[in-house]
Amino acid sequence: MGAVKKVLGLMSGTSLDGVDLALMQTDGEAIHALERHGFEPYPDETRSQLRAVLDEAVDWSTASLQDKRQWPEALLNAEAMVTQAHETAVAAFLNNAGSGSDEVELIGFHGQTVTHRPDEGFTLQIGDGQALAQTFAVDVVEQMRLADMAAGGQGAPLAPLYHAALAGPARPQAVLNLGGIGNLTWLGNDDAMLAFDTGPANALIDDWVKSKTGAAYDADGALAAQGEVNEDAVAALMMHRFFETAPPKSLDRLAFDMEPVRGLSDADGAATLTAFTAASVARGLSHCPEKPVRLILCGGGRHNKTLAAMLASLADIGIVDCDMLGWQGDSLEAQAFAWLAVRAVRGLPLSRPETTGASAAVSGGIIHTAG
Repeated sequence: MGAVKKVLGLMSGTSLDGVDLALMQTDGEAIHALERHGFEPYPDETRSQLRAVLDEAVDWSTASLQDKRQWPEALLNAEAMVTQAHETAVAAFLNNAGSGSDEVELIGFHGQTVTHRPDEGFTLQIGDGQALAQTFAVDVVEQMRLADMAAGGQGAPLAPLYHAALAGPARPQAVLNLGGIGNLTWLGNDDAMLAFDTGPANALIDDWVKSKTGAAYDADGALAAQGEVNEDAVAALMMHRFFETAPPKSLDRLAFDMEPVRGLSDADGAATLTAFTAASVARGLSHCPEKPVRLILCGGGRHNKTLAAMLASLADIGIVDCDMLGWQGDSLEAQAFAWLAVRAVRGLPLSRPETTGASAAVSGGIIHTAG
């Protein structure tokens, strides 16, 4: 057992909505206390810059992204904005508690994913961890995906070991995180585990709703509830080769496009993309070695009532909101990166072959010291 640390986890996901924060006490194995959590939205300018960068990233070569000296100006500007947004979020979070950074012993910093190309052994999360360490005089762990990819892994998902630490004894069970991308953790008996991305969760739905209505997302799935699912479009989307790939596997936010739903009404498009997310999860569940006794929903997508109803219909499994288990679902991934940061400092594994496809259990992370 290692020393228990008070650690702050920071997560900014592919939905591009902002920074989730979670303060917890952990030794990187047991979770001793889940303390406060919060959220700070990205400024509109930051979100717009990131959206533009994601659109351009499709055309950027891996070679040009590996060396920061070759980064295009738009990417450098985006990283500066992401770093500033995280500094603002951390300062507000600590100030709201009436205390400074002296209560935090370590920060786990995920950064903002710009591109994830597991087939090329490359992933890019932007944000300056050293700047955060200097600003708050706290050690920062970042870039927790790189060592896994160097060992032949997908670099994602990284939350499964944390899911296993949280989950109760009922096995087999599964944890489904519905962020921009969906990812599934199956937990079996005798420490058996399997994890992988299932496909888009909120990303395509959010993009559709933003382009059609100007809203950031489909609140409660209300727009989708007004539409009819175009089954031909769902079938076309499910033809993507990703779904035929055996797990472990992961994907980039931009791996899918909305061509099959173009021409649909606003509501029908939302309904169809929501049905696509549900269908991709159902396909993912078919990869589980044994049917789970329950499916625990995490991430922002669990608030989408239309999606939850479609999942319940397709999955034929008891579904429970992680909040009912006391998991603080809106900050779960931030919790995970706090927990992983302590493991990185201790040299404990952040992933296993069954969760990412790495050749062995892998630790990782780049540690920036405050000094």
